[in-house]
This record gives sequence, C-alpha cells and structure tokens, in this order.
Amino acid sequence: MEVKEAKPPSGYGKPPWEFKGSALYQLHLVKSETARAFIPKEFKLVEAFGYTLGGFFLASYDDSPAGIFDELVVIAGIVWNPPTSCAWAARVLVNSDEACAHGRKVGSSLMDVGLPSQVARFSKQRITPIARQSENNSNRFFRMIGVSTVLSHPKNCLDIQVTEINGTSATDICTINVGTAALAKAVPELNSNKLIGPVIKMSLPSFRIRAVRPAKVSVSSVAPKSATEQSLETPSSKFVDSIISRDLVQNERNLSISVLLSKPILALEFNCLKMQVEAPAIVCPCSEYTFRAV
Repeated sequence: MEVKEAKPPSGYGKPPWEFKGSALYQLHLVKSETARAFIPKEFKLVEAFGYTLGGFFLASYDDSPAGIFDELVVIAGIVWNPPTSCAWAARVLVNSDEACAHGRKVGSSLMDVGLPSQVARFSKQRITPIARQSENNSNRFFRMIGVSTVLSHPKNCLDIQVTEINGTSATDICTINVGTAALAKAVPELNSNKLIGPVIKMSLPSFRIRAVRPAKVSVSSVAPKSATEQSLETPSSKFVDSIISRDLVQNERNLSISVLLSKPILALEFNCLKMQVEAPAIVCPCSEYTFRAV
C-alpha cells in the first residue's frame, strides 16, 4: 500500500516558502506613540527623539505558494528582539484569499504566522506626466520661429490604489504613486532612467536593489463613516458590541494610514526578487497571544 506524505496544516506546504517578483521597501519616520498602538508592551520600541523607523513594503509576486498576488505591508516601527531588531507589521493587505488565510493563522503549529492580514483590491493605472516647457531665452526664440521646445519626460508613473475588502464593504486605504521601475510587471514599459544610485547585485536571497525616489502616498479626502456615525442610523441598541468592535477596527485602520502618510526618508527598489521565507519563530509567548517574527 502506498503511503502518501502528510501535508503540513499550512496550505503553503513545507517551509521555506519561495516568493519571486519585485518590491518597494520605503522607510518612514513614524511617531513613537503611533507605533506603540500596534506593538505589545512586552517589546521595546527602537526609537529616538520621539520617532521610530516604520513605512511599508509593497510587493508584486510573479510566483509564490499562493500564486500571483500583490501585497502591502504597513510597518509600524522597529522593535528590539535580542540579539537584533525586527520590523513590526501593523497591517498586511493582500489580493489573495489564500495568502490572507495563511497570514492570519494562529495556533499551536510552528507554521502558523498570526499576521494582521486583510483582503484588499489593488487597482493599477499608468500615469504619464504632462511635459513642461523650459523658460530660458533660447527656447523662447525657438518658439518664436515655430520650433517646439517641449521637454520630454520619459519617466512614467504607476498609481496603485489599495482598497480593503471586508465582506460586502470596501474601504479605500490609500493611493501609492510609484515613479520607478519597481512593480514593473503591471506596466512593463515603465522607464527607469531617472533612478538614483547604482544597481547592487546580492545573493542569498537573490535580488537586485537600488535606492530610488520615495513613492508618494495619498488618501481620499472624504473619510469613511466611523462605526459611531453609523450607529446613529441604527435604532436598536443590541448592536453595541459590534459597534465597539468596528470602532477598534476603524481606529487601527486610521493608525495604519497615519504610518503610510508619515515622512519618507529612504526608498529601496527590489527587482528580480527571489525570497525564501522560513517558518515563523516564537519571539514572545503571552497569556492571550503568541507573537511571532518571520
């Protein structure tokens, strides 16, 4: 009788898990008080002058255990985990049900992750900047004789709108304007001539990395209704518990948006990314939760 090898409880299969694609890792100065709202008291926040290093990791995977999908990891800050430090994920948004389920899993298995994962929609649109004209005297002369002096701007931009999906409701989180070749899978013709810094080839894991201009993050000017505002439209008081729960979710979402809108200081583009992720390790067993770092 043939005996099949038992598959681990994770739908991803056995670790290490391999991800291939491209990504943008952007570091921001995040207020310590904002970061502490996400980080358990058992951890020490790495901070200076009231700020820590947060930001986001925006990735587009061509191949992964969950197939092709996009991911936005909002990083609240840096925590001290002797003998080193690690980034703390405040919110993880993915457009894959399988990736979301894997990230959320919490239990006794060593392959359970326990990330704050949510399903989201990533809407991508290529934006071509409007060419501008130079105002120097020579160009004025050329315009007088009918010769165009419009400057060409080869660098295209990519607008990525991230919308969190929760059942039948959808909440716009942010729009990220990427002006680099990162995530070029969506728009292959993006020009990278304006990138800053040399390409650095590294291995283990394999990728190409270079410093680029920070992506611009914006949010909708019209804020979604809070759970409290929605409750005014509900005549019955039996929804009090669910209203409180929605308030907490909305507050966490707003804090995540605050992290995204904080001041960027460095952006790194990863191309030809080949990332191997090991099984999570327990870093702090607590009475209610077990916190893990990947």
